[in-house]
Order: sequence, then C-alpha cells, then structure tokens
Amino acid sequence: MDAEVFKIIMPGVTIVLGSIFPAFAIGWMGSRAMEAIGRNPEAAGKLQTILILVVAFAEAIAIYSLVVALILKFV
Repeated sequence: MDAEVFKIIMPGVTIVLGSIFPAFAIGWMGSRAMEAIGRNPEAAGKLQTILILVVAFAEAIAIYSLVVALILKFV
C-alpha cells in the first residue's frame, strides 16, 4: 500500500473510531444517570447539569477526531 491509499483510507478510519467510542460513552453515561435518577428522583436537577457537561466533553472528543480526519485528508 502506498501513501495515496493511506491518504484515502485513514480519514475514514479516524472518523469511525473517533465517533464510535464517544457514542458508547454517552450511551453508558445516560444509562447510569437514568438509573441514579430512578433511585433518587430528588437529585435529578444536579445529575442533569453534570450529565450535560459530561456529554459535551464526550462530544468534543468526536469533534477532535473530525478535525484530525480533515487534517489527514487535506494535508
């Protein structure tokens, strides 16, 4: 495989791996937050705020992988 093939394949691989893991993490965090709210409904407000922040940070990882894929594609 030469450099041109890697230039075509690697951005796709980067996007796939960079979006799968944050998606699983967000699903797992949402599941755990719903369990916690089910056990203690009074804490829903605090959990919601924390969950929104954590999901935003997990999405940032996916955005970083998009930036890396674009760099691989065009540089």
